[in-house]
Amino acid sequence: MSRSYCLITPCRDEAKYARLVLDSVLAQTIQPTLWVIVDDGSQDETPAILDEYAKRHDFIKIIRREDRGKRAVGPGVIEAFYTGYETIEPDRFEYICKFDLDLEVPEGYFEGLMDRMEANPKLGTCSGKPYFKDPKSERLISEKCGDEMSVGMTKFYRVKCFEDIGGFVRQVMWDGIDCHTCRMKGWMAMSWDDPELRFVHLRPMGASDKNWYRGRIRHGFGQYFMGTSPLYMAASVSFRMTRPPLVVGGLAMGWGYIRSWFGSTPRFDDPVFRRYLRRYQWDCLVRGKRAATERIHNRIASTQRG
Repeated sequence: MSRSYCLITPCRDEAKYARLVLDSVLAQTIQPTLWVIVDDGSQDETPAILDEYAKRHDFIKIIRREDRGKRAVGPGVIEAFYTGYETIEPDRFEYICKFDLDLEVPEGYFEGLMDRMEANPKLGTCSGKPYFKDPKSERLISEKCGDEMSVGMTKFYRVKCFEDIGGFVRQVMWDGIDCHTCRMKGWMAMSWDDPELRFVHLRPMGASDKNWYRGRIRHGFGQYFMGTSPLYMAASVSFRMTRPPLVVGGLAMGWGYIRSWFGSTPRFDDPVFRRYLRRYQWDCLVRGKRAATERIHNRIASTQRG
């Protein structure tokens, strides 16, 4: 199996982190075959930094997008991703990865993911686990992402799986819809908290849209849009109240969901997907998420053996 992989990185105004991230990728035990970085209208020193690195490394390709006047999250990021994706020939690569420019990854990160992909032909997408630094103590704190998902800031995909699920939807909650679609179509989605796959998220999850409060409200809306049931959302809000920012972060998520519900906001227009999602979520509440996911993965593995 080829170990060729392509990174596609949407970014905007990442001068604060860019060099650290670029250097961490250049230090990988297996470097990317191609790295397409889509500058989404940066107004800081990001373009100059990217040009500097692209001149020194032939596999780095820079694409510029017109400035829209603000940072775009959710579907805006995916629009930028596809600006890069449409310039490549996916069949040239075994793997493709949507990779943000605010991540510091360990040097064996991508090699470790490919090791796991090669060991399991039904593993469609995977990632390590994100940690962020406590601003006071510098202690690393887990963002507590589920093992049944590849995380949105580094979506490492088998190209065959990415094509099979139709890629990312250009909507909010794209990074949850894709993993559930993987399982619905007979692929596994996973992440691991192994030390060699832990990475530092330099901008903590939910903090990219002005502040954490708006980020959590946006996440609540995203859960509503995806089709998450009220009971499962209540359980999710309760859990998030135990993570920083304590209590209020979970409450903001709940408010985003409730506001969308009472506002009759449209939902993801795929009834088959929403039914599948709710069956899975109910099984998670009854059996526990780990057992419910393992049940699906065992079924997928048995079809492979058959």
